[in-house]
Amino acid sequence: MKGLVLSAVGIAAACVFLAGGNKVAMQRAPAHVAAHTARAAPGDKPAWYGGAMVLDRSGDGHFYATAQIDTGDYRMLVDTGASVVALTGEDARNIGLDWDPNALAPVARGASGPVMGVPVTIDSMSVGDFEAHDVQAVIVPDGLAVSLLGQSFLRHVPNVQIANDTLTLSD
Repeated sequence: MKGLVLSAVGIAAACVFLAGGNKVAMQRAPAHVAAHTARAAPGDKPAWYGGAMVLDRSGDGHFYATAQIDTGDYRMLVDTGASVVALTGEDARNIGLDWDPNALAPVARGASGPVMGVPVTIDSMSVGDFEAHDVQAVIVPDGLAVSLLGQSFLRHVPNVQIANDTLTLSD
């Protein structure tokens, strides 16, 4: 299991969007709900109420957030080193994204060699109060244990800060 997590992080660090991604329209899909450990920013309102979301470091050393895509919630590893959002094959299917296995092409280079995937564009996604449209992403059907929340989304968050065991997304 540790190898899979390390592989996911290696893929994330090398993930580079290839030009010419397909524009994919979102379809309704069943919710795929997973909790994250968001809490209120120090002082007042709950994390989901405007301005800040604080994530606690998970026991595996990573930060996870729940991203809403279409009508479903998806647990994603926050990866500031990933150029784009990377979706597992399972999450992509649950969102309603389909891909042609013949369209798989190298989208990144991992420790084990080329990472095969399909570039797509997510019409709209949000994490807490932060929303982005036309988000570049890749579907990595094999070898990715958890979807990754990369820079193609995080660049829409004004402040991303890691201190001690917390990651804060804020205005």
